[in-house]
Amino acid sequence: MSDDSPTPREILEYLARGLVDEPDQVQIGEVRESDGTLILELSVAQDDYGNVIGRGGRTAGALRTLVKTAASRRNQRVFVDIIDT
Repeated sequence: MSDDSPTPREILEYLARGLVDEPDQVQIGEVRESDGTLILELSVAQDDYGNVIGRGGRTAGALRTLVKTAASRRNQRVFVDIIDT
């Protein structure tokens, strides 16, 4: 796989910006655990949480699956947390 492939963070940001009404409010924080696991903390505008979570959490689940798949191709372990600010 080439080095210019998007990172899991870039993929999450791209997808989240496409789902929300206020893409400028999308923020992603990173927390690196001692075991090397990366936690991506997604924050969006208050009115956009429903768009990111989806009915029954399906959209959030799909986001997590796509980011984990991208991370596994880079031999990384990544989790996505949707945080309410």
